[in-house]
Amino acid sequence: MGAPYLEISGLKKSFGLKPVLRGIDLSLDAGKCLAVLGANGAGKTTLLRILAAVTKASAGSVRICGLEMRYAAQQIRRRVGFVAHSPYIYDELTAFENLLFYGRMYGVPSPAERATALLERVGLARRARERAGTLSRGQSQRLALARALLHTPDLLLLDEPDTGLDAEGSELLETLLAEHSGRGGTVVFTTHHLERALEQGDYVVMLSGGRVAYAQQMAGTELAGVRQAYLEVMR
Repeated sequence: MGAPYLEISGLKKSFGLKPVLRGIDLSLDAGKCLAVLGANGAGKTTLLRILAAVTKASAGSVRICGLEMRYAAQQIRRRVGFVAHSPYIYDELTAFENLLFYGRMYGVPSPAERATALLERVGLARRARERAGTLSRGQSQRLALARALLHTPDLLLLDEPDTGLDAEGSELLETLLAEHSGRGGTVVFTTHHLERALEQGDYVVMLSGGRVAYAQQMAGTELAGVRQAYLEVMR
């Protein structure tokens, strides 16, 4: 058995005197999907930002594909596709220009072709030449998904990725995640929706007060027990 794809040990993060993560220990094998649940302020977004090498941890270690975050953050960023809770797209650029910019930044081969194909894939081909600032919230989220997939990352990090998506957009999201997993890709996503976590996660983790309050592999697990744990953690 090889080492897990993702290894988190003793992870802590404080902002000033306020602790947000208080010692997280997690691991995830390649090709698996981890769903992270928790109330607002539990530390979900901070955890994903650290995994995306956007925010530095205060203590502890993160290893992704054998790379230690403290020494290989730039290499890790190239392996990660990140959809934050806010889309973080450039409003003054067109949808196509947004993807072209990131494609060049990541050194994607034939970035214009890749951008065009992804805009078609996420249903934005007709809006490709329009400024991103004119897109609806759901369309902006589709563009953020396309950007995250642009460089064919090993690891997708998704912070409440269904925010702003209608039923069709949510179905597209599920399809894109299935395709990513089918290529052997790994996924970590946060959500407030237990049923979504149960449907899509191979593993479910619940955070409370910056700590892991519950962690369970879904295969062979009685869902009633998971639902009861969720009610207790979210109280």
